[in-house]
Amino acid sequence: MIMENRKGKLYLIPSPLGENDPAEVIPGPVLESLQGFRTFVVEEVRTARRYLSKAGLKGRIGELEFHELNEHTDQATIEGYIKLFDEGNDVALISEAGLPAVADPGAQLVALAHRNGIEVIPAVGPSSLMLALMASGLNGQSFAFCGYIPAKTDERRSRLKTLEKVSGQLRQTQILIETPYRNDSLFADILAVCGASTKVCVAANITMPDAYIRTKKVSEWKKEGLTIGKRPCVFLILA
Repeated sequence: MIMENRKGKLYLIPSPLGENDPAEVIPGPVLESLQGFRTFVVEEVRTARRYLSKAGLKGRIGELEFHELNEHTDQATIEGYIKLFDEGNDVALISEAGLPAVADPGAQLVALAHRNGIEVIPAVGPSSLMLALMASGLNGQSFAFCGYIPAKTDERRSRLKTLEKVSGQLRQTQILIETPYRNDSLFADILAVCGASTKVCVAANITMPDAYIRTKKVSEWKKEGLTIGKRPCVFLILA
């Protein structure tokens, strides 16, 4: 009798958005579930080890198996991760911060799981995008996540003009993110390109003690000014 190789499940485990205590932002049952995993696919091993230690696995980290999946991981390696699910072994996917597979390379592992009939189970946790939208006062009924836009000034300004036009036509909130060291240049371009009455929300260091979330018209931002610095930040625009 030939026994079928039963596949495990893929669990999507959120992580804190900053260095705060995981218990402050991750539900207790999710933290408890971490005790049951031996295999982790993570964006960065060092960050994942630190998170898991704080989450109650300190002293057990050496027993765990880590595999990286980030922008440098080649497709052949990702495809090979299907073997991690052999013999009913469950796998936990953890991103650098927030929800795995949302603006995150881990989406490739989720796609691999679906192609191979592996059950995908998402867990509850913080999303900087949704928390920023909640707190912005902008349109939460119709919105679009645009991810990263071009870094070059001319291309970025052109994209911003397009996004503002779409926002005005659809009354749709446009959500952007940027590499922290480019926050201030992106914000400057938003103020340079968008109309005076367009509303812009800057949401930085969400869930952290020094969180900053403000929504103002472009004309108001120009009068007030703001230096965001190298903090994780979400930008929202509504024309």
